[in-house]
Amino acid sequence: MTAIPRRHASRAALASTICALAVTGTGLTGCSEDPDAGTNGVGKLSAEQIQSRTRTAAEAADAVRLAGNVVAGGRTYRLDMRLKADGASGSVTAEGATFQLLRVDEALFLKADADFWSNADDKGGDSDTAAADKLGGKYVKVPQGDPSYKKFSGFTDMDVLLESLLTLHGSLGTQGHHEQAGVRTIRITGDKGSGGTLDVSLEGEPYPLRLARAGGAGTLTFSAWGKDFPLTEPEKDDTVDYGKQLPS
Repeated sequence: MTAIPRRHASRAALASTICALAVTGTGLTGCSEDPDAGTNGVGKLSAEQIQSRTRTAAEAADAVRLAGNVVAGGRTYRLDMRLKADGASGSVTAEGATFQLLRVDEALFLKADADFWSNADDKGGDSDTAAADKLGGKYVKVPQGDPSYKKFSGFTDMDVLLESLLTLHGSLGTQGHHEQAGVRTIRITGDKGSGGTLDVSLEGEPYPLRLARAGGAGTLTFSAWGKDFPLTEPEKDDTVDYGKQLPS
């Protein structure tokens, strides 16, 4: 067998390395390697088919973790929620205030510090301070008839959140191969990116992994698809039933 000259072997190794980086890291193509080799195959589909497959996968999943920023109504919300059909738990940050949300079936609880409750009811006075001290650090049960129930429960509803968030606007297209948290993805876009972008997993189920919403309305990551987590109502000693309309 004829030996390969060292300089030729080095060039071959370099070319292989460059191709590997191009395929997995930058979305570039042009190397001889198939970027869809060993994947679930959705990278070879049209953008419309990829969107259909990823929606089907998301709808069939029992649970997911959603994290990132959402801009709505002129406000920016930072979410870190674990969601499933019968409830959710996690945190929401808005206008510098962070609070915990916990929903178990229809029971919804909100937990925040005393400052949160003081700012929510800014009438002032000793009675307000006392109420804030009572509520601070406790799980406050949100009455179902309270306007806050509908608003806050929306952050805990897996179906509602996915339906409203996993949307690209305009004509669909693809934008190459990428990577999200070490997982190979195919990116689909709305109106070449101005209508949002969505990275879809090329490994295992074609779950959505990263969404950049249209118009700079936030970026979200999705993980822990199908991974169950415990949901239990807080202990009575750690719960306050406000019993009337919550502060705004």
